[in-house]
Amino acid sequence: MVTGSDDLPIIDAHQHFWDLSLGKHPWLRDEPPPPFRYGDTRPLRRDYLPTDYRADSRGHRIIGTVYVETEWDPADPIGETHWVEKLAAKEGLPNAVVVQARLDREDVDDVLARQAACPLVRGIRHKPQAGPAPDAIAPGAPGSMGDPRWRAGYARLAHHGLSFDLQTPWWHLREAAALARAFPDTPIVLNHTGLPADRSPDGLRGWRDAMATLAAEPNVAVKISGLGVPGRPWTSESNREVIMRTIDLFGADRAMFASNFPVDGLAASFDTIYRGFKTIVRDFPLADQRCLFHDNAVRFYRLSGLGT
Repeated sequence: MVTGSDDLPIIDAHQHFWDLSLGKHPWLRDEPPPPFRYGDTRPLRRDYLPTDYRADSRGHRIIGTVYVETEWDPADPIGETHWVEKLAAKEGLPNAVVVQARLDREDVDDVLARQAACPLVRGIRHKPQAGPAPDAIAPGAPGSMGDPRWRAGYARLAHHGLSFDLQTPWWHLREAAALARAFPDTPIVLNHTGLPADRSPDGLRGWRDAMATLAAEPNVAVKISGLGVPGRPWTSESNREVIMRTIDLFGADRAMFASNFPVDGLAASFDTIYRGFKTIVRDFPLADQRCLFHDNAVRFYRLSGLGT
């Protein structure tokens, strides 16, 4: 145990809930399961609600959480938001919401306006179309960050006061840096550490260089999460290099730890992940630790009403 680590207040900056009886999550129902970076998603086919989350996070001082959209039926994006708000009113979690909005749809401005009117909503996530490998990028592909239609929807985020959660593999981060420069008034938070699944020397070199390009943009932050590698245990030693490099590039004031639960439960327990985070940064100044575990998420997701 890291001395004093259990006293650290935590805002979990990225987690999910779902109730499968609603029938709103095709990816948790379809056969065969869709391809996923951690492999088989069938173990996720169970309700996951605040009671389950609190059981998983027991032993850590969770002050609040940020719910991120769950690939809910895209025909009903507002339905997910209303469901989460009812859950929060009943359970006290989550405390902020990153919602769904498909930026390349014709009704995007109406959806953004309706989402922004919901009190817990802080931003949106729409995963842009991505190439399957660094040498398989199609610039301007439909649904990608370079698609004019997608970018037209993105341009409306600042008008509605919404941030953008970006999930894309690291080989698209130069494109993301260009997006950040083109729209400096829209804050971006990169999800899951840029998805450094390839831990070979060449893979890490490519990831590091791409992360450095994105980190140069002042309106970008990063969530350190999603670090599972299929076939390998989640350990502080196996993830130390990626975590330390990320903090070095973005600084302790633009990085935040997150569980990605229950999805990252496919890679490790909540306790294993957060003990690992705490172990890796245990020699940091306390102020920096508080930034990584709590303060940055409070600032980025405007959670100033939560006590510590």
